[in-house]
Amino acid sequence: MKISLEEINKSNYEQVCDLDVAEDQQALVACNMWSLVESFYNDNHTCKAIYCNDQPVGFLMWVQETPTKVSIWRFMIDESHQNKGIGRVALSQAITLIKQTSELKFIEICYNPKNPVAKTFYSSFGFEEVGLDEDGEDMLAVIAI
Repeated sequence: MKISLEEINKSNYEQVCDLDVAEDQQALVACNMWSLVESFYNDNHTCKAIYCNDQPVGFLMWVQETPTKVSIWRFMIDESHQNKGIGRVALSQAITLIKQTSELKFIEICYNPKNPVAKTFYSSFGFEEVGLDEDGEDMLAVIAI
């Protein structure tokens, strides 16, 4: 199984937009199409398609919010490709790419605090919970570089 992060372009954006999570996960993840539009009209957004064996199966988006902080805003694996280890490999690759940012001191991610799977998953990469976000809705977790 070959996992890679690929640029999103004219040849694959429709496939990326068609990816979706399970119905019970819908409220936890933003629509890929909306995320691509958001990234087009805002600076410092990086979007990547997650590929498995030359097929798009997921989506990642991160934002360089300051010279020292990158936030992972979107991360999803299509429902039909979940629980196969793809997300773990893809997130590891993304963190490696993000760490190449000059002056980087922190990588952060937010997730639903009622989602124990997310907490366990992200902490296995070194993310440490620092409290709720400024809206008081999502848990904020950080990796210090």
